[in-house]
Amino acid sequence: MDYELTILMPCLNEEKTITSCIEEARGYIEKSGIAAEILIADNGSTDRSVELAQAAGARVVHIADKGYGNALIGGIKAAAGKYVIMGDCDMSYDFGHLDGFMEHLRKGVPFVMGNRFGQIEKDAMPFTHRYFGVPFLSWIGRVRFHTKVKDFHCGIRGFDRDAAIGQNFQCSGMEFATEMIAKFALSGANIAEIPVPLRKDGRGGKSHIRDVRDGLRHLTYILFYKG
Repeated sequence: MDYELTILMPCLNEEKTITSCIEEARGYIEKSGIAAEILIADNGSTDRSVELAQAAGARVVHIADKGYGNALIGGIKAAAGKYVIMGDCDMSYDFGHLDGFMEHLRKGVPFVMGNRFGQIEKDAMPFTHRYFGVPFLSWIGRVRFHTKVKDFHCGIRGFDRDAAIGQNFQCSGMEFATEMIAKFALSGANIAEIPVPLRKDGRGGKSHIRDVRDGLRHLTYILFYKG
């Protein structure tokens, strides 16, 4: 079946939150009347994530190559929708209100970024990320890639699937988030940025993000990207 939208969630052991995220996304689909699918790009979960996702009505694809970037690249290729809206399935992003993304995508904007600043729930983002890491890396990225994007690390974003595949993304890890912006920006594509809320991670456990390692990977990509 052809869909207008794929709501894509990368997944690695998210059994605590995946059902709630899928139900929230399904609520948006039903409310908006859009022809859409919910796609889980599972990256080797060893808990009940896959079972719960399928029970909640999502389609699951298994991505063998490890890493955030690999999961999303595989998910984008597997998506059946004209447009893709991606976001983590830890309840930090609101899948129930996606109209802002769809409005821009339907107008022909190929890439729509979320911006969390101004709508961050208490304890949803560590102090060092909020006031140092993300602003610093975003500033360097804006200068390096000639873009106005203010929140390089926002995890919810929407894009035209064919346009994304055409960018030939390669990054396997967390720096994939920077690669997306860099390649769309340097290709001359129009990029929109809309405000989105950031909620506290619903898993209540350890984040997949490794602050120093992942921050350095983002910085290295920004400084040494050659196109």
